[in-house]
Amino acid sequence: MASGLVTGAAIAPGYLSLYRSGELARRTEELEARLGACDICPHLCGVNRLNNETGFCHSGRLPVVSSVCAHHGEEPVISGRRGSGTIFFGNCNMRCVYCQNHQISQDWRAQRSQTVDSHRLAESMLYLQDELDCHNINLVSPSHFVPQIMRALLTAVPAGLRLPLVYNTASYDSVASLSALDGVVSIYLADLRYASEKWGRKYSRVSGYVAKSRAAIREMQRQVGDLRVDRYGVAWKGLIIRHLILPNGLAGSRESLAWLVDEISPEITVSVMSQYYPAHRARQIPLLSRQISTPEYTEVMEMLDSLGIENGWIQGMDAPKNYLPDFSRRGHPFD
Repeated sequence: MASGLVTGAAIAPGYLSLYRSGELARRTEELEARLGACDICPHLCGVNRLNNETGFCHSGRLPVVSSVCAHHGEEPVISGRRGSGTIFFGNCNMRCVYCQNHQISQDWRAQRSQTVDSHRLAESMLYLQDELDCHNINLVSPSHFVPQIMRALLTAVPAGLRLPLVYNTASYDSVASLSALDGVVSIYLADLRYASEKWGRKYSRVSGYVAKSRAAIREMQRQVGDLRVDRYGVAWKGLIIRHLILPNGLAGSRESLAWLVDEISPEITVSVMSQYYPAHRARQIPLLSRQISTPEYTEVMEMLDSLGIENGWIQGMDAPKNYLPDFSRRGHPFD
């Protein structure tokens, strides 16, 4: 795969003009007001996060930042040569039983010391740009912190931020929150995890994952369209869909991939991942207690061919299966 990606001259991120017009500030204020009865993600908890009440994500007014680093292990168009400037947010709004990052995504008590204010978050963005010379700012698990990210941009932009933003999400996102990011986010890097509401509820503790993730992906495609890269092969705008193959057909690969081609774009860029292994609590769950098999992998490869999906990347069966990010070094660049 990876053939047919559209190449063109990169343009400045849209958040620069939105800042100058005052629109970025207006959207930020509207988003922050919604924290008062939180509906930022599809859980619609209704708690007052401005007063540090917490709902499903165990997160109050301030964002939780677990790691800030140059990441060289993303898709080639995201990592490039200099790395992707990655900000890992804690307290994910999903509870996947096989999550490889469960130390930061689900252990909310351990994340209490990892809150930062908007100025600190802005400093992290600028550090990734100015000190580490990354290609982009990669916001990992941002769905429950959209207002806080926007507030940080209001500080980072006048201080010189100019890199494209990557919104790296499991796709359990509110369309209303995504709409506020129109012109702010340049690249959406979005999972399409399940084609069955049953498995979404059972293995990730989310209701309506299929309907809500598909609505979110439609909105992402409306905003940024198909993937575009610069003359060096680094992404500057567009949508990339990640699809993790799960054992026993739990990912619903055929249905999900066909939906992408039929409903999103025949030129969709897809990153198919074979790296599943039974992390976290998955070893105790029979349907998830093993890695994928060669026949399961081959079946998905044949699906890609039959559906005519040509753009993107495929992990080989020899891809590392037991990689665990090291979140033990929990500090921020200015500690």
